[in-house]
Amino acid sequence: MDALKNYYNLFSTYQKLQNYDNEPKQLYEPISYILSLGGKKIRPLLTLMAAEAFGGKVDDALPAALAIELFHNFSLIHDDIMDGAPLRRGQPTVHHKWDVNTGILSGDAMLIRAYQCFESYDPIVFKQLMTLFSQTAIQVCEGQQWDVDFENISNVEMAQYLKMIEYKTSVLLAAALQMGAIVSGANEVEQQQIYNYGLNLGLAFQLLDDYLDAFGDPETFGKQVGGDIIENKKTYLYIKALELANEEEKKSLLDLFQTTNVDIYLKIEQVKAIFLATGAAIAIKEKISNYTEQAFKQLDGLNLSMESKQIFIAFGQYLMEREV
Repeated sequence: MDALKNYYNLFSTYQKLQNYDNEPKQLYEPISYILSLGGKKIRPLLTLMAAEAFGGKVDDALPAALAIELFHNFSLIHDDIMDGAPLRRGQPTVHHKWDVNTGILSGDAMLIRAYQCFESYDPIVFKQLMTLFSQTAIQVCEGQQWDVDFENISNVEMAQYLKMIEYKTSVLLAAALQMGAIVSGANEVEQQQIYNYGLNLGLAFQLLDDYLDAFGDPETFGKQVGGDIIENKKTYLYIKALELANEEEKKSLLDLFQTTNVDIYLKIEQVKAIFLATGAAIAIKEKISNYTEQAFKQLDGLNLSMESKQIFIAFGQYLMEREV
C-alpha cells in the first residue's frame, strides 16, 4: 500500500498549499477548519490513482482531486446541519463551533471553490470535468433527499434503498475515478469502465458501513454503534430482515422502529438479534462481496498494467477490510 501512502502525502501537501486565509474570516475559517479534521481522503486518492493508471501525470490531476475533496466536505457540512450532528471526526461540527448560518454559507463557498478548481484545465478537459461534476453533484443532492424522504416512509423497497445509496455515496467515488481518467485522456469506454468500478465499490463501501453501524467494534468504529437503529433508519439490514422475517420477528422489528418509549441500548440489542436471526446479517455480507467482485470485474477489460490493476484491487480490499 506504499503507492496509496504516496498519493495521500502528495494530495495532503497540495491541499495545505491552498489559501483559505481570506476575508471575511467568518466565511473562510470554517473551510480551513473542516479540511483540517483529516479523514481518509478516499475520493481524491481515487482521482490520482486513475490519472496515473491511464498514463497521465499525477500532478495534473491534483486540481480535480481537490475539487472532489472540497465537494465531499461541503456535503458533510450541510449533512451535519440537516442531521443536527454535534461531532464530525471526533470534533465539533461547523454549525456547532460557529452557527447554522455560517455552516450554510461556508459550505456554499466550498462548493464554488470546488468548481473553480477546473479553471486550470484546457477547454475540452474543462467541459468534460464540469459536465461530470455537475451531474454528480445533482445526483448526490437527489440521494440526500431520498434519504430524508425515507425517514417518513414506512415501506422502503430494496431497489429504492440501493438507488439512494448509489446516488448519495457511490456516484462521487465513481466520478472521482472518471475525473482522473479524463485528465489523462482516457477514451469514453475506459472512462465508463473505471466509473463502473467505482460505482460498485461505492455500493459495497456503503453497505459495509451499514453493517459496521450495527455490528462494528465500538473501540474502532469511530462513532456510536447502533446509530442507525436509534434513528430508525431503514438500511439494507432493516429492509432485508423484514423480507426474511417470520410474522413474529416482523412484528417485533416494526414495533421497535415505531416506539419511542424504550431503552436505546436494549433496542439496539433486540434489533441486532432480529438481524442475525433472520439471516439479514449474512445477506448483507454476501451483497458486499458481490458488489466488490463486480467492481474488480470492471478492471478485466481495461488496458492497464498489472501493477495498476493490483493497486485498484488492493484499494478495494483495503476498503472492504476496514473496521471504521
